[in-house]
Amino acid sequence: MLTSTTRLVRRLLAVGAALTLTIGVAGAGPAAAERHDDGSQPLPGYTISNPPLDPLVVGGEPSTIRQGVHAHAGYVIETPARWNGQLVMWAHGYRGQTSVLSPEPPAFGLRQRLLEQGYAWASSSYDRNGYDIRSGVLSTRTLADLFADTVRRPTRVFLAGVSMGGHIIGRSLEQYPGYYAGALPMCGVLGDHELFDFFLDYNLVAQALAGVRAYPPPADYLSNAVPRIQAALGLAGLRPGGPDTVNDLGRQLRTITVNRSGGDRPGADAAFAVWKDFLFGIATTDGGDSPAQRPGQLATNLLTRYIPDTPVDVNARVQRVAPENPWQRLSPTLTEVPRISGRPTVPVLTLHDLGDLFVPFSMEQAYARDAAGHGRSRLVVQRAVRAAQHCEFSPAEAGAAWDDLVSWVRTGQRPAGDPVTDPAAVAAPDFGCRFSDPAAWAAGSGSRRLYAACP
Repeated sequence: MLTSTTRLVRRLLAVGAALTLTIGVAGAGPAAAERHDDGSQPLPGYTISNPPLDPLVVGGEPSTIRQGVHAHAGYVIETPARWNGQLVMWAHGYRGQTSVLSPEPPAFGLRQRLLEQGYAWASSSYDRNGYDIRSGVLSTRTLADLFADTVRRPTRVFLAGVSMGGHIIGRSLEQYPGYYAGALPMCGVLGDHELFDFFLDYNLVAQALAGVRAYPPPADYLSNAVPRIQAALGLAGLRPGGPDTVNDLGRQLRTITVNRSGGDRPGADAAFAVWKDFLFGIATTDGGDSPAQRPGQLATNLLTRYIPDTPVDVNARVQRVAPENPWQRLSPTLTEVPRISGRPTVPVLTLHDLGDLFVPFSMEQAYARDAAGHGRSRLVVQRAVRAAQHCEFSPAEAGAAWDDLVSWVRTGQRPAGDPVTDPAAVAAPDFGCRFSDPAAWAAGSGSRRLYAACP
């Protein structure tokens, strides 16, 4: 079990790199990329992997691709032959603590779609890995400026991206108000530090219920403490779509986890079975002590009330943890793991999988509450997708979201979304059906069949 858990952790922490490999970048012929290096080298300890990308043929004409190194980051820029004057900046997800920097094309069929619609796109590797939002925000803006200097100043600049890229997008909109025209964060960390609170919650509550105190996680956490916790809670044999093996203590952990990740919603119990091992593995660290290397140091549960508190009064028993780095958690400045205040100045349309527990659905609710608190709800539209994996979107789902965002920016007509902060609506059996791709369910893609067919 622990070996498979470790493999899962490594695979999901490299989700950005995995997307790069699965989006299908085969083009019309030999690569024709132009090299444009500014003479800068990657920062110490890093290398850049940016192999030539084949152009795509759109309307019978190949795109123009520029690749190179700028401000210590690798980048790709692609422009269609009939460019509409607008640019999309793609923000990739978390790459772990690896030493290789690599940009990636837009995923979910968006690369082809953007070029066919006349948009240019650009993607930065950022100048460092880790959970470093500051690097992503600055590298993305720097690349947009390079595009303006070397191609032409675009009439509009959009943001789109996934996972940690959503944190970069949310903060970029506030760091540079008015610069970007609209944003499409998908499976994004829009609740900023609350993501790390959620990871902390899962481990501390599981430990409290099992009577195994193991925080901070010791070196043998996965090989010693976790097996004892799983045995005490009946988690070891739990599998997606299989029999429910949890005991009363395991049910309490599951219900608390569902509540902390977005509340009662379709597919929540099945999603718990998908993620219950991974959430133990995410508590460990590969080393390093900066916030970007160990963002969990910003997490806290000092004021968290867990529901339900039976059969164990978990609120009385759970270990309470203060943030190790309260200054960075509270700072309004652009730090490695900065806050998103919920003050967009342009349209934001989001997609999020209901069962994702790597970046849980509660991230959308946090962003919706923050935006409402600042009177910006009119600028935020959010959509739920009935799937349980991280960033599990079909090209139809992502493409429709992109098209609706562009129409919103162009016409001012706000598109439809889901009421993510309405508990009754979220708990309805058909929640998420409106914007989920029925063809993905019919094909049995990914985790779609963990959800009932939509009416």
